[in-house]
Amino acid sequence: MHIMEGFLPPVWAVVWTVLALPFVAYGARRTLSAVRTDPRTKALVAVCAAFVFVLSALKLPSVAGSSSHPTGTGLIVVLFGPAVTAFVSVVVLLYQALLLAHGGVTTLGANVLSMGVVGPFVGWTAYRLVRPRLSLERSTFVAAAVTDWTTYLVTSFQLGLAFPAGADPGGVLASALDFAAVFTVTQLPIGVLEGLLAAAMVGYLCRLDTLDGSRVGVAS
Repeated sequence: MHIMEGFLPPVWAVVWTVLALPFVAYGARRTLSAVRTDPRTKALVAVCAAFVFVLSALKLPSVAGSSSHPTGTGLIVVLFGPAVTAFVSVVVLLYQALLLAHGGVTTLGANVLSMGVVGPFVGWTAYRLVRPRLSLERSTFVAAAVTDWTTYLVTSFQLGLAFPAGADPGGVLASALDFAAVFTVTQLPIGVLEGLLAAAMVGYLCRLDTLDGSRVGVAS
């Protein structure tokens, strides 16, 4: 996870967890519904979860208490929409926190909100906007890159709120911009690489007739 265990003050750990819970619950319901409607979906969701797990485990050192890594969520948000992405993200991040020491339980809510909720929703919105004008692969590239970059903008904002440079709102903004500036060095190229990988993956799945291209990116 990009915010490690115990790094956030308790009040913010609780706030982000409470905010993330409804999205995860809704995502769980949508995931179960999708699997029951078409049992083949289960295998594809599992593939996407593995994709998120592998990419999000490739961590680079960043500012103290955080790390940079691909999110992998751009692929699943294109295939299943932001709701399923929220559920898959919490499963992956919880597994990493409990069994692999990649992050922590106290920061799970903050990490899920940035990587599993806000980032994917913005990436999915970007996909829906560009899809009428671009090919499936190029639209997926945009969605994955935007999802990655938005995730780290949200993380910067979360860290800015937790560790403001001053007592006024300007202190929060200044701190958030400082965190974002540090993340930019690593996340800009990571987002581009993640976009290329997600686009290649979607193109490959379509060539295998695993996907119905007309339905990709439609779910909410």
